[in-house]
Order: sequence, then C-alpha cells, then structure tokens
Amino acid sequence: MKTMKKILNLSAILLFVFSFNLANGQEATAQEDVMNTAWGKYMTPGEMHEMLSRSNGEWKETLTFWEPGKKESQTYSASCKNEMILGGRYQKSTHSGEIMGMAFEGIGIVGYDNAKKVFQSTWCDNMGTGISFTEGPYDPATKKINMKGKMMDPETGKEMNIRQVFTFVDDNTQKFEMYMTHEGKEFKSMEIEYKR
Repeated sequence: MKTMKKILNLSAILLFVFSFNLANGQEATAQEDVMNTAWGKYMTPGEMHEMLSRSNGEWKETLTFWEPGKKESQTYSASCKNEMILGGRYQKSTHSGEIMGMAFEGIGIVGYDNAKKVFQSTWCDNMGTGISFTEGPYDPATKKINMKGKMMDPETGKEMNIRQVFTFVDDNTQKFEMYMTHEGKEFKSMEIEYKR
C-alpha cells in the first residue's frame, strides 16, 4: 500500500513537472515567435530601401559653399558613386573631387530604420576627423528627406546643430542642402546639385 502511494505521489510530481515545462515551453515558443517576427520585419529591406537603390550609380556634383554672414559663395565640382550594401539595407556613397586646391574624399552611409520610421545618415571625410550623424523622416508630398543632427565645430570645440534636406528632384537630379548654426543663428552652409 505504501509502495502504491509512493508511485502515485511520484506520478503526480512528474505530471506536474511535465505540465509546467510544457506550459513554459509554449510560452517561450510564443515569445520567440513574436521576437522572430519583429526582427524579421526590422531586418527586411522595404519600399524606402528600394527608393534609395534607384539612386545607385555615378553622379556629377556641383558644390556651393557659403560662410556665415557672407553672401558670396564658392563653387566646386566633384563626383560620387552610390551602391547598396549589406543586402540592400544601406546605401554607401563615395565622393571625390578638389576643394580649395585640396583633394577631397568623403564617405556617406544612408539607411532607413524600419522600426523608427526615419532615414539615418553618417558622414566622414578627409576635411576632418569626426563622424556626423543625422536622422529624419521622408515627406512623399515634397520628395524630401528632412534630417537633423549634430557635428563638431572645431573653432569652439563644441557640437553644433545641423539640418539637412535631401530632395529627389527627378530620376536624374537630386539636391542636398546643409544648414549650420553660428552664434545662435541658422545659415545655409552648403548645397550640392547631383546630376546623372
């Protein structure tokens, strides 16, 4: 009789443990499914990435620069090559030219964050040693990406606010505008016209 009770008690314990593990396993599987679905959506290139890819190829650039408080501008020529990288998730732009008698090289990476619903951009070149970062939404009505961020001001040793507007004019024309803040006032510091 005692042996039978021990067997019944052991069976009850094993059934409880099995049921507990089964329930936890199902819950874990459900959580994994949610996680996998979320990451799947996050990592999959979509419409905005396809839009970026249409800018792949070689472009001629006309760069115009302004200094704060001055109406005069300086204009230079350069070129860039756009290509999608990492499975179509980001676009890499490689720029080269001559500015103020110096060889100019720059690299930009642009991507669209599926979760944040914004474009993000990094930039670095041989005219400095820092990397700037901007992000912002796309406005389909104006075909503009409006981004904000910060970059280092070497004159003050502090970061300054910057604003960038990238316009898809047509299939073979694009425009980039850069705005900086100087002594508390925003001014247009650069414009690039791209032609393909």
